[in-house]
Amino acid sequence: MTRPIIAALALTMLLSACGAVRDSRLNPFNWFGASRSAPTTLGPTLITEDTRPLVAQVTSLAIDRTSTGAIIRAEGLTPTQGWWNAELVPQTSLTPIDGIVVYHFRISGPDRQTRVSTPQSRSVSVATTLTQAQLDTIREIVVVGAENQRGTRR
Repeated sequence: MTRPIIAALALTMLLSACGAVRDSRLNPFNWFGASRSAPTTLGPTLITEDTRPLVAQVTSLAIDRTSTGAIIRAEGLTPTQGWWNAELVPQTSLTPIDGIVVYHFRISGPDRQTRVSTPQSRSVSVATTLTQAQLDTIREIVVVGAENQRGTRR
């Protein structure tokens, strides 16, 4: 009679410890925290052949873990409707400098004048992937727009 009670108590205590692991750095879903916005500080760029402008404002940044690495998702706000061909372009290369990888949120403008309308209709989403080998050397990911940049750290 006491063995099942002891086993149930041990199992209950073991499961209650899972809550501490959920919020710790041992959980891979916590490796990158929430993104923070900051004013844009554009440094020197080596990519000169891309003439597309930066998105006006980076509104969100999220890193989703996968079995092979991570997916970087960013959303931006354009000044008017009709912007297209969005892409996250690495500033220099995917080799991190001091553990930081910087992406420029590039986007092509409309061919003709378009309406401003609501922020929801001007929102643009873009994503790119990183392998696990690339992620092992990265401690911060920054996405740069014209007015601001968003970054997230491990």
